[in-house]
Amino acid sequence: MLLSIQDLTKSFDSAEGPVPVLQGVSLTLAAGETVALTGESGSGKSTILHLVGGLDAPSGGTIRIDGQDISGLGDAGRAALRRTTVGIVFQQFNLIPSMTVGANIGFQARLAGRTAPVADLAARMGLSAQLDKYPEDLSGGQQQRVAIARALAAAPRLILADEPTGNLDEATADSVMDLMLEAIADSGAGLLMVTHSDRLAARLSRRLHLSGGRIA
Repeated sequence: MLLSIQDLTKSFDSAEGPVPVLQGVSLTLAAGETVALTGESGSGKSTILHLVGGLDAPSGGTIRIDGQDISGLGDAGRAALRRTTVGIVFQQFNLIPSMTVGANIGFQARLAGRTAPVADLAARMGLSAQLDKYPEDLSGGQQQRVAIARALAAAPRLILADEPTGNLDEATADSVMDLMLEAIADSGAGLLMVTHSDRLAARLSRRLHLSGGRIA
């Protein structure tokens, strides 16, 4: 099993005391599987991705990726996880504005000490003519394709996508999803994607719904 989450809990501090967000979430995801995570705003969907991606630490429970328990990793261990094992695609693209498209695509792989197939990924994403441009010169759909290529460049085992087409119109979103799902399928990676769209969720192999801090 590529990803195994057991009894995951997360609370955030407030002036009134701890505020529970996740209350015992358990789920699994196999290599090559694509899973949509849906739920109302504030239900904790993005929190799950942040915990699995090592952007935050859980309050309780376990997260195993390829059999390794990452729940207790410190900052350095979580950073290494993001460099080598997990690729993240954000809704806001998060490209580096001072870098060209080609440099952005290869950035994560360089951090992992790996050679990125930049030209191949750019061709797959329809970006071959954009490699020397900067993010500000691209449309939203092109920027998201760069972000997807960057996440795949280091050959991660697991891709986490947080509303990856949320800023795109429907036609562009469909095109980006086509490219992302095809590239992930060819790589053999697993995908856990947060989405509000029932239409996009239906395109993945399985759907999980988060409600009240639990998988409904």
